[in-house]
Amino acid sequence: MNIIKKTIELPDGRVIEIETGKLAKQAAGSAVVKMGGTMLLATVTCATEVKEGTDFMPLTVDYREKYYAAGRFPGGFLKRESRPSDYEILIARLIDRPIRPLWPADFHLEVFVNVMLISAEKDIQPDALAGLAASAALATSDLPFGGPVSEVRVARIDGKFVINPGFEEGKKADLDLMVAATEENIMMVEGEMNEVSEHDMLEAIKFAHEEIKKHCRVQKELMHELGTDVNKRDYPHDEEDEELRKAVHEACYSKCYELAGSAKPKHEREDGFNAIRDEFKATFSEEDLEVKGAMIDRYYHDVEKEAMRNLVLDEGKRLDGRKTNEVRPIWCEVDYLPCAHGSAIFTRGETQSLATVTLGTKMDMKEMDEVLIQDDQQFVLHYNFPPFATGEAKPQRSTGRREIGHGNLAMRALKPVIPTAPEFPYAVRVVSDILESNGSSSMASVCGGCLALMDAGVKIKKPVAGVAMGLITDAERPNDRYAILTDILGDEDHLGDMDFKVTGTKDGITATQMDI
Repeated sequence: MNIIKKTIELPDGRVIEIETGKLAKQAAGSAVVKMGGTMLLATVTCATEVKEGTDFMPLTVDYREKYYAAGRFPGGFLKRESRPSDYEILIARLIDRPIRPLWPADFHLEVFVNVMLISAEKDIQPDALAGLAASAALATSDLPFGGPVSEVRVARIDGKFVINPGFEEGKKADLDLMVAATEENIMMVEGEMNEVSEHDMLEAIKFAHEEIKKHCRVQKELMHELGTDVNKRDYPHDEEDEELRKAVHEACYSKCYELAGSAKPKHEREDGFNAIRDEFKATFSEEDLEVKGAMIDRYYHDVEKEAMRNLVLDEGKRLDGRKTNEVRPIWCEVDYLPCAHGSAIFTRGETQSLATVTLGTKMDMKEMDEVLIQDDQQFVLHYNFPPFATGEAKPQRSTGRREIGHGNLAMRALKPVIPTAPEFPYAVRVVSDILESNGSSSMASVCGGCLALMDAGVKIKKPVAGVAMGLITDAERPNDRYAILTDILGDEDHLGDMDFKVTGTKDGITATQMDI
């Protein structure tokens, strides 16, 4: 065994230890991250061949907590761990989102990152260590990952910022953020706040990043000792044809730019872009398309993206005709459902949420039985995204990870204004069913949920609203040629550089979620 250990000292003197070379040595990379009695085992594995037709980064991240870690039996008749809980899925998303953008554009091998809680000290929050564990495992592998990254929780307690507070200490916080970053750049922010200012939130992010820089430097030392900083595996690269790339650009760019500026509705615009691509492909024989079809699709996607971004940067004009700082038209209606306790429709552009509120007794409260968390939730918010919301003809399956994440964000946004027991002893369930979607559906859920709560007679402290902000930059001049977009569309999320959701009252921010 070639066991290597590295240590990171937190600002308050606590120590995080990274160990590799002892457990799970047949994985492409593995590491154990330990703080106090809490230990996380992270592993990474990678396929050797690309699945046919794959033109994206097929990354799967799982986070699982073992009940033995805290000396507990799982509940239920089977007495064993089963499908991941919402809590585990939310932590898996926190790991996934900062890691996913940091791979080469042409890396299409399947990658699996698994993080397991194998020992759990009662007052240590393991989610703050999960991102570091995943990155450390990737750092010990020979995969061409563009990290390292790390992730910390920053909380403001009694006016001071604290890194990775325990469960009990964290209950006193008026700001609770998870921040992920490389040594150079912020990658992800998610958390909840009690109506804090923009300045305070930015200071918290900066404070977290200074700590993250230390974690990244330690991982780089680990990579240097293992040789994984230079010895990267080769992988199948996309075939390139510069003449074909140029031909696609010359034939399609001006048409895409014109269509992008036409302010057509979402589906008309999509059909128009598809028609431009199909018109170009029609100039090739069936035999040529068998060889070059996938390559044309890839080059055309790049052209479409370039046209949309340049339209915004050159003219300050967006796909639906708005200026960068304009919000889509909004209409709302309350008390739409006669038999629900509270209901509202919130529509912003082509995004629509039907929000409902149900009130119940203590018996209706959600029971949380996680490895380290046993509690009743008085307030829950569930978000549903059926396929018909985007016009897709496919069956509706079980709740997906994205739905769980969006519902959690909307719940965090509204939680600070919900009255609590004993003054308000009722269980509260908000459901947001997305009936139409073209971006910012989680923010529509916040607005619709707030309206439905008031319709149900819940005495919220203040109204809450939310908006999704975007960013488009010039890769060559990112500091002086950029556009900040208010109330982004789905395409502006997909083709842009940032999705930054912010919710709050008139007095301050209550929740945020940002991806770069």
